Amino acid sequence: MKNILDKIRETVAYIQQQVDFAPQYGIILGTGLGGLVQDIAISHTLEYTDIPNFPVSTVESHKGRLIFGYLGNKPIVAMQGRFHYYEGYDMYEVTFPVRVLKFLGIEKLFISNVSGSINAHIDKGHLMIIKDHINLQPENPLRGVNHPELGPRFPDMSQPYDNDLMKRGLAIAQQHGFSCSTGVYVSVPGPNLETKAEYEFLHRIGADAVGMSTVPEVIVAVHMGLPVFAISVITDVNYPIEKVTVVTVEEVIAVAMEAEPKMTRVMRELITSL
Repeated sequence: MKNILDKIRETVAYIQQQVDFAPQYGIILGTGLGGLVQDIAISHTLEYTDIPNFPVSTVESHKGRLIFGYLGNKPIVAMQGRFHYYEGYDMYEVTFPVRVLKFLGIEKLFISNVSGSINAHIDKGHLMIIKDHINLQPENPLRGVNHPELGPRFPDMSQPYDNDLMKRGLAIAQQHGFSCSTGVYVSVPGPNLETKAEYEFLHRIGADAVGMSTVPEVIVAVHMGLPVFAISVITDVNYPIEKVTVVTVEEVIAVAMEAEPKMTRVMRELITSL
């Protein structure tokens, strides 16, 4: 039976046989946020279904493609579609692509997602640069045998998000007059949205926004020594509790697509400034 290192090497070897490209930065695009691809001068595209050991995205708004090209003058690889625990994957599978990106040579990882506000001062359409997180996922991607080639047995998580990237991203957003702040993101399993009592609980434990992704990917990135920048588009407001309304996936995607140009601009200018 192949271990994780064997699978990573097999996947990387296949990708490098198909694609003659050395990415410097990796990007993960969240729900309704695939439009950044339009700014990429694409060199190569691989479907997840063709990549050995890769999961397949089952969420309609996630395209399921690995895209290689240039954002500005920077060589990047972008995941147009990510994987979630609620799709039935375990955390090893959810985070496997991050391992592969690291072995392809990326130096930094940029992540986007959509989330619901649980902070009275963060409104719909707002951008939130993640400064810290709370992990409420039921499984840790580092559970099991640790391979030193991937990272230490007990990685420190006191500063999972890169301070310099946070400052640069916030300055870019403010320069363009975007409504943007830093905040704490809490990751829950999903796929259902939260009850009013759960929103109240998440607010009380210190979270500013809630979503169903990102944290497992960040844990694995930190484990491998990758600096991380993560930004969230706020698609619905859930605090104070009186503001909670019924939310549909279609509404979430619509808000995300409307706010996407702002997120895209921050991400593009941040990466090209490095």
